[in-house]
Amino acid sequence: MKFTTDKTARRSIIQSFFAMIAAAGAGLFNAVHAQTNQAGSPAKPPAGQANNRGPLFSGTVTHGGLVYVAGKGEHTPGDIKAHTTAVLDKIEEDLKKAGSSMDKVLKVNVYLNDLKDYVGMNEAYRGRFGGTLPVRTTVACAGGIPGDSLVEIDCIAYV
Repeated sequence: MKFTTDKTARRSIIQSFFAMIAAAGAGLFNAVHAQTNQAGSPAKPPAGQANNRGPLFSGTVTHGGLVYVAGKGEHTPGDIKAHTTAVLDKIEEDLKKAGSSMDKVLKVNVYLNDLKDYVGMNEAYRGRFGGTLPVRTTVACAGGIPGDSLVEIDCIAYV
């Protein structure tokens, strides 16, 4: 029995060692790749790529005929209805810029700062999408929404 335990522990240590080497190698490759382009001159990271001086993520990404809109929040004073309306307006603007619309939204995720705002959020949400309503997930976030927003919403639509 002791042999099995030692063998299992040894295997775990070896796996951890190789995982650490792989992660270090990947980080080194990415650092070298990000610093130079094919001509060997300094290169800028792609738009939205995380770095120490720029954005951490893209607000929207279009891929394969779909538009992915990152979570939007509202960071001004107001109640849940005002925040929800403002967030949906931001999403609609991003969708239009990407060549889509609220009628083409397939999936929505709603993150509430407090579940007690569910009814008020629904009042502002109702009627904002086309005839075929998108599927939706709504959750209340433990610890709240970043930036003191009462709601954050993201979505996926087609172009």
